[in-house]
Amino acid sequence: MSLELSCTRAEADHKQILRCKDVLHDVSNSMEAISKIMALAGNQVRFKILFLLQRETELCPCDFADILEMSVPAISQHLRKMKDVNVIETRREGQTIFYRISKQEEAFISSILSSIKSNRKIA
Repeated sequence: MSLELSCTRAEADHKQILRCKDVLHDVSNSMEAISKIMALAGNQVRFKILFLLQRETELCPCDFADILEMSVPAISQHLRKMKDVNVIETRREGQTIFYRISKQEEAFISSILSSIKSNRKIA
């Protein structure tokens, strides 16, 4: 069965179309930034990293590797991708680099992660 889409409008609402184009233009920078974050968070490992950072504030690559049972190089690749789009930032302490959610993205990441529910039953 083939689904065919068609439009049967008699006349376009040109004011509405222009208004929608203007709105999209006005929010394009914000939408681009948010879509980059959402694309990154679409990977389950990176989503878990963001979740852990929100809960723990800071973790190092070795912590992530132990928690997620992955190699440090694999974790580092995920962290680099998130750092490249400024979702996370770093702090160095001696030889150790700690990662945290960037200040500019904290509220947005928090709003995404707020819908995660625990499987634990509360007595």
